[in-house]
Amino acid sequence: MPEVYIEEWPPYSPNDLERKNGAIEAARLMMNAAFTSPKAGGVPQVEGHIVWGQAEQERIALKMEELARSRDDKLWKNMFKYEAVMVRESDAIIFLGDYQLFRPFETGCNLCGGVGGCQWLYERKEARFGHVDISEVQHPEWLIDGPTCGIRLQGFGHAVGSALQMASRLLVDAKPFMSVGVAGQKLGYCPKSPMVVGIPVAAQSKSPYVDILPDYQLYNLSRYVDAARRQHVITRMVHWFDYRNWDVMSELGESKSEEGEEK
Repeated sequence: MPEVYIEEWPPYSPNDLERKNGAIEAARLMMNAAFTSPKAGGVPQVEGHIVWGQAEQERIALKMEELARSRDDKLWKNMFKYEAVMVRESDAIIFLGDYQLFRPFETGCNLCGGVGGCQWLYERKEARFGHVDISEVQHPEWLIDGPTCGIRLQGFGHAVGSALQMASRLLVDAKPFMSVGVAGQKLGYCPKSPMVVGIPVAAQSKSPYVDILPDYQLYNLSRYVDAARRQHVITRMVHWFDYRNWDVMSELGESKSEEGEEK
C-alpha cells in the first residue's frame, strides 16, 4: 500500500523533502491569494516567482551577504546577514513584485505625495504620451526611485497581505523581508517590477523567523551541528577501535571511580 513518511531531520533527506513539498504547495496557494487580492479597477499589477531548492536558496543567501558588505552600516549588515540564514533555513521563497507602481491611476488623489494630481509624478519621470518609461526609473544607489502611485502601492500592500493571510490559514510560517526582495530583484526575479518583496515560507517545528539569537549568522542550527561534531570526539573518529565493542562512556566512568578509590 503506498505511503508517505514525513520527518524534518536530516535536512534534504527523502522524508524531509516530502515535508518541503507541503510548504511549496502552500507557497503556490499564497501566490494565488496575492493575485486575487483587491486591486484598483481590477487592473493586473503583480508578478511573482516561487523559488526552492538548496542551490537556489544558497544563491539568494550569498547575494544577501554580498549586499551586507556593500554598506558601512551595522543595522544594514546585521539585517542582511541574519535574514540570509533565514533564507537558507526556509522551505521556499516567494518573490512578489509590482510593475505598475510608476503608472498613475489617473485619479488626481495626491497619494503619491505631490500636488497637482498625477502630473506631479509625470514631471519627475521619463514619460511620453502619458506613459512612464520603466527602464529609466531605476537608480543604482536607491532601493526605489520614487515617487510612486499611491493607489498602486496600496494594491501591492493588499497582495502581500493576502499572501500572508493565506499562510496563516494554512498554518505555515511566513514573513515578508525587504532584504530578500532586494537580493531577488538583483538576481532577476520579478524583472518588470521596481519594487520586490521576498517572503520566505517554512513548515517546521521551529519557525526560523522569530526568537533568533544575536549573531544569528554564527549561531544557528547548522552551525551548532558542526560545533557538536568538531568538539565532541566520538568513536567513529578513532579508527583503531571497534565501535561495537568499545564503550567509551563506561570506561570513563570506571577510570573516575578508580581515581576516587585511590584518593
